[in-house]
Amino acid sequence: MKTLRDILYNAGIRAVHGNTDITVNALCIDSRAIRPGDAFIAVKGVHVDGHQYIDKAIEQGAAAIICETLPEQLSGNTVFVQVENSAQASGVIAGNFYDNPSHKLQLVGVTGTNGKTTIATLLFRLFTRLGYHCGLLSTVQNQIGDNVIPSTHTTPDPVSLNALLARMADEGCLYAFMEVSSHAIHQQRIAGLKFAGGIFSNITHDHLDYHKTFDEYIRVKKAFFDQLPATAFALTNLDDKRGMVMLQNTKAKKATYSLRTLADFKGKILENNLTGLIMQINETEVHFRLIGEFNAYNLLAVYGAAILLGSDKAAVLRALSDIQGAEGRFDYIVSAHDQIIAIVDYAHTPDALKNVLATIKNLRKGHEQVITVVGCGGDRDTTKRPVMADVAAELSDRVILTSDNPRSEDPAAIIHEMEAGVPVHLKKRVLSITDRKEAIKTAVSLAGKEDIILVAGKGHEKYQEIKGVKHPFDDKQVLQDVMKLMDK
Repeated sequence: MKTLRDILYNAGIRAVHGNTDITVNALCIDSRAIRPGDAFIAVKGVHVDGHQYIDKAIEQGAAAIICETLPEQLSGNTVFVQVENSAQASGVIAGNFYDNPSHKLQLVGVTGTNGKTTIATLLFRLFTRLGYHCGLLSTVQNQIGDNVIPSTHTTPDPVSLNALLARMADEGCLYAFMEVSSHAIHQQRIAGLKFAGGIFSNITHDHLDYHKTFDEYIRVKKAFFDQLPATAFALTNLDDKRGMVMLQNTKAKKATYSLRTLADFKGKILENNLTGLIMQINETEVHFRLIGEFNAYNLLAVYGAAILLGSDKAAVLRALSDIQGAEGRFDYIVSAHDQIIAIVDYAHTPDALKNVLATIKNLRKGHEQVITVVGCGGDRDTTKRPVMADVAAELSDRVILTSDNPRSEDPAAIIHEMEAGVPVHLKKRVLSITDRKEAIKTAVSLAGKEDIILVAGKGHEKYQEIKGVKHPFDDKQVLQDVMKLMDK
């Protein structure tokens, strides 16, 4: 058990009302989870201000309240701690409560618009193959060794995050690899964590519903590298025009990777087909099971990080050559009868969609048509909707615009916004089908021998969120079911 005094170290305290030598049973950011003896941290969120729930937390038995603004009435039985920034303090306090687990293992963070999940997952699988017990925190799932823990956010809240890292440390993990989203950086969910390294993949059009401007989005990503200690490494993609911007003010050891220019970790694609990539990495030729230029970048980032963490070059390349990518990332199946290739990919930004379709173009022998099924999520960045449709129409032979996760929005209205981005001369190749299952069925029915179908946007997700309800839905399973019927 920890005392309140113990966990407040370095939390930016402004004032204390009450005795901090009390025992704290647990930390809570959600007042609904409070039990007697817990400490409640009132965080000002994007949609909800935790300060509104201080009274409820006290009613449920909170022993301590940690907040930025003290309530007018201070309960005599509850300790109140005023801090400068409760979001930042929550990370520091959670770290103290769980004995700062990020100091007990090598924690590597991956940030960027595209590639975070694949890079983090490949690092986890690589270091597991190299014989280490590892942890993973990703959009697809969290994992401690072989134990899979469902993931609800790309980066969990500070309390959940430190609790997971503590489990990893207690179970003997030497390494942990995590996605670091821009939301998590901005909301200070990673405050107080000690990173052994940070990786930048790329930055493209996304999350402007949250960050408002692209410059602010860049600034937030850069803040992760600004905070890295001198003991860490900072590895960046030199081929992204903002790659070196990320490292401008970092204290960490700087390193670069590239396919196009001289870098610390230089790659060259020799072959790219459905059997994988043949690449030259720093003069060594290797075959990988992953496909596409975007995965060449991911592999370079993973290789570079592994070397910066002190691994043997030959051992790393041997292990990487046999590792598959993350679920829902260029995940493909082939029909038995007509050899139709159906690809499921998480591409949900214009640049990611462009990259996947460019990879498909390189896989074509020439006669196949490419049929793309794509939608856009509701309650998210609306400016990318017409751009997504434009990219799909320009790089596909047929396009079916459909529903993604509409959330609280009208799916038809989202599709209508996408349709506005289709150039007039390409409108004849575009269909709009609101029902995603029907859209996938239609794509399969339109496909001929050896054609290629791309179902983009949801990837690994096993649900479709409509009006606050998550309905079971799996793009890959729907494709498999439809293609089996077709093969009969």
